[in-house]
Amino acid sequence: MTKDIFEELSDSVLTLEPDEVKNATQKALEIGTDPLDIIEKGFSKALKIVGDAYEEGEFFLMELMAAAECVKKSLDELLKPLILEKKSSIKSLGVVVIGTVKGDIHEIGKNIIASFLFAAGFEVHNIGNDIPVEDFVEKAREVNADVVGASALLSTTLPEQEKLVEAFEKAGLRDKVKLIFGGAPVTEQWVEDIGGDGFASTPLEVVNLVKDLLEIR
Repeated sequence: MTKDIFEELSDSVLTLEPDEVKNATQKALEIGTDPLDIIEKGFSKALKIVGDAYEEGEFFLMELMAAAECVKKSLDELLKPLILEKKSSIKSLGVVVIGTVKGDIHEIGKNIIASFLFAAGFEVHNIGNDIPVEDFVEKAREVNADVVGASALLSTTLPEQEKLVEAFEKAGLRDKVKLIFGGAPVTEQWVEDIGGDGFASTPLEVVNLVKDLLEIR
């Protein structure tokens, strides 16, 4: 039964119909499925399929954005309130700023990661997409961030991640803030080459990475 509901969740996203996704999400909640499992085992699987299809030219940007909106609607309306409820008594483990780099409108993967970090007990500032490196620096300084995460879906926007490292060095914050990176074209080697602190490809890996960087056991 559990496997079936996750397949149903994934399939609903691939229809690109918000109501289908919402219905599948409600069904999953009604049978007691954990909200984080809905995200990780249902939505994330579907979004990876959509992302791969986009990279291979099988899907267009319109379809990519439609899938993202379907997930965002259910995430905002059904899952986030439950995640908030579970988190209400948890002390913050650290401050994270997260966003998508300038020139890139991709944000659903970043939004899911932000939700996981939030649920794990971090104070998360999600600053959106198409964000200049200066805005990452300004926000990190404003909220005294421990970690900044920058996502890039397109290979053409990867250089913005390198510029982000340079901007934090120039601002004198590089030794105070851990910089992590993600997105479809991002690799561990790329992050190492640009001087970043870490890379992870799934929401749970990101949570574990942040905990490791901040030495949280």
